[in-house]
Amino acid sequence: MRFRPCIDIHNGKVKQIVGGSLLDAGNYARENFVSGQDSVFYAELFKERGLVGGHVILLNDRDSKYYEQTREQAMAALRAYPGGLQVGGGITPENAEDYLQAGASHVIVTSYVFSDGEVSLEHLREMERTVSRERLVLDLSCRKRGGDYYIVTDRWQVFTNVRLTGEVLSRLGAYCDEILVHGVDVEGRCWGVEQPLVRLLGEWAERPVTYAGGIRSVEDLEVIRRLGNGNVDFTVGSALDLYGGTLPFETVCAL
Repeated sequence: MRFRPCIDIHNGKVKQIVGGSLLDAGNYARENFVSGQDSVFYAELFKERGLVGGHVILLNDRDSKYYEQTREQAMAALRAYPGGLQVGGGITPENAEDYLQAGASHVIVTSYVFSDGEVSLEHLREMERTVSRERLVLDLSCRKRGGDYYIVTDRWQVFTNVRLTGEVLSRLGAYCDEILVHGVDVEGRCWGVEQPLVRLLGEWAERPVTYAGGIRSVEDLEVIRRLGNGNVDFTVGSALDLYGGTLPFETVCAL
């Protein structure tokens, strides 16, 4: 179980937001924290600590007036820590190589591999051919509906018809190197982890998998270790003191 740091960028600034609040209309998000530092500050810090496999996430739609500012911040972080960070948010076969050349170890993809609420194997295979399986991460972030977890796309705003199960993880995992899963209903809320979701990920464990969402304490990290059988990596955002929370960054790094 490893700590995967994050650099979330919205409207050109490093932020922590309530994930379920994100809207393209008006470039709105409920903010927990807006940093006075740029993305390079965090990338260099993570490089100094030897933290590998962190996520740089662009939270603006490509039609947003802030998209270029957000993209510039993402590119700057990748250049500051080449090979140490992954990048996601609006990734397609057309732009993936730009991020890899800037220094991303992997690209993280969700929306492109779904069409009309279903998995598009054509798009998934195209993405795999473009960057290779070894440099592809699938973001299968999900929200609860009717007691089950369904994958959501388009900055977590749109429900697909795909229920997250071990079978789905195996089917999609065959095309990628890693899987990233945000529990969107608790993302940015510090309410504690989605325990059934962590248990599902821990039982699967056919690929490296990272969980994010709701983490608020060292005790929550122990829950992830236990339910994930030590196989599930984790991302902490709003709870970290780096981002205005109370959970010491140095404590998390030492785990």
